[in-house]
Amino acid sequence: MYYRPFLLALWRYFDPVYFEFTRLQHLCPENKERGIFRVRLTRYRGKDVVLSDGIKISKNDLMLKVHLHNVKILSDFSTMKNEWAKGRSIFRQVTDSMPLLAAFIHNHPQKNNIKGIIGITLINKGYSPLGFECYHPENRFYSWFKKTLQLPIYLLSSSKVSDLKKHHTVYLMMSKEKLMKKYKQLV
Repeated sequence: MYYRPFLLALWRYFDPVYFEFTRLQHLCPENKERGIFRVRLTRYRGKDVVLSDGIKISKNDLMLKVHLHNVKILSDFSTMKNEWAKGRSIFRQVTDSMPLLAAFIHNHPQKNNIKGIIGITLINKGYSPLGFECYHPENRFYSWFKKTLQLPIYLLSSSKVSDLKKHHTVYLMMSKEKLMKKYKQLV
């Protein structure tokens, strides 16, 4: 566990480079510390999905890809020992950032073309109250590749490495309409 502070410091150093190369944007460019998400527009590449509100997400639909600002989360909660309290605090930060996400799409020049939001994660619980729906990627190689990329985050954030087998790569999706209905009025 002594390696965690060193790895976090290293990650904090390289995060701005990662941010630039991945074309990510802050939800609030004027206040980069506001919100726990960083986002970018992307084209959906998976199989067609019909969300619970009837919105169909098809290949090449424009989506807003949501990235948790993991180094910020890990830094903020690195001293917190209670996993339950840590999870509740992170959930609260995500909940507080959802209206910012709705405002970002509402003010985006391509808002009429954006079908929804998507994230790729190993998180397999706690997403439903936020309004997300869970779908498994069809391509096993892609799932394995994404799980491998997310492994360092998991190892830095979890105290139980043995739980990794329980986690699978999933898409978390929500239609733009559902996001606006649930969170726009909170901005």
